[in-house]
Amino acid sequence: MYVSHLTLHDFRSYATAEVPLEPGVTAFVGRNGQGKTNLVEAIDYLSRLSSHRVASDAPLVRAGADRAVVRAAVVRDGRTAVLEVELIPGKANRAKVNRSALPRSRDLIGLVRTVVFSPEDLVLVKGDPSDRRRFLDDLLVLRAPRLAGVRADYDRVLRQRNSLLKTAGAARRGSSSQEAALSTLSVWDSHLAHIGAELLAHRLRVVEDLAPYVGKAYETVARGARRDDADITYKPSLDLGGAREPADLEAALLAEVERRRGDELDRGVSLVGPHRDELLLSIGHGPDESRLPVKGYASHGESWSFALALRLASYDLLRSEGDDPILILDDVFAELDTERREQLAGLVAGAEQVLVTAAVPEDVPPALAGVRYAVAGGEVRRDS
Repeated sequence: MYVSHLTLHDFRSYATAEVPLEPGVTAFVGRNGQGKTNLVEAIDYLSRLSSHRVASDAPLVRAGADRAVVRAAVVRDGRTAVLEVELIPGKANRAKVNRSALPRSRDLIGLVRTVVFSPEDLVLVKGDPSDRRRFLDDLLVLRAPRLAGVRADYDRVLRQRNSLLKTAGAARRGSSSQEAALSTLSVWDSHLAHIGAELLAHRLRVVEDLAPYVGKAYETVARGARRDDADITYKPSLDLGGAREPADLEAALLAEVERRRGDELDRGVSLVGPHRDELLLSIGHGPDESRLPVKGYASHGESWSFALALRLASYDLLRSEGDDPILILDDVFAELDTERREQLAGLVAGAEQVLVTAAVPEDVPPALAGVRYAVAGGEVRRDS
């Protein structure tokens, strides 16, 4: 799988852009602020319908424009499909395949798959649990695109339930709406347990499948590391008692929701469910070969190695289940020492398509020599 052509209209800094692409390595080189990352961000957006740089779509639309269009020709097994998304801030985005409109924009997810390495990846190690949950959810949606709907449904249920908890909590303190709020809340308890159980089951599965690849990748990119030095573990917000199937998880979630009812009403927020879970990252630094949390114990270099290992593991897992994802290395080499640059370049050089951004030509490792574009002043020019 690879992108053979990218078209942008009013996306980020580009009023318009037409960029032909090829399999293999393509590097976009230009000073910061010239728009090189905007190009690869657009391709990644087609994969996930979200950006690895910002939380909302509004910054993706060029200043002064009311919408943006990203269009890409994607080649898979010798056949080309044209994917398109129209971003309209404040309204539902629109998506097309081969100029035919899709019922929902999220139906575009998974038709092209990307794995992005970027300086922001360090938050996977040093950031909040929400950053690691997002990493997991993005990966499981790429594996099974229908789960984008499950994740959206869960977010909707969570918002509604939190609103009801605030109302019911106020009712306990003298409001006349207590009985109605509590009656409605029980319905949303069931929704949260049912949808949350499906999301939880898939997260447990993706962590189990990903863990061996993380150890292998960490051994490759971390100086002097062994395969069993790195591990990931899923930590749910309740004791699952060994449950793994959705029906059993649903029952466990519902029982815990009922047990925590008083706490939730006091605080006006949902305290049980996948939104409270954590992905634990650990390295083998403790006494007697025991593992310690990466956050707080790993050096800066080890933290970077673990972040790279998570991305490499994601790529290897997706590759084992289908087509090669498109690899995007967004200004990542400037953050790495020489040894890690060469290691990462050697690992990804054989991918079907690799897109690299760099501020200066010297930041692109020799192993990733290929097509090169100069990006400056809103223009994208292929170097001879």
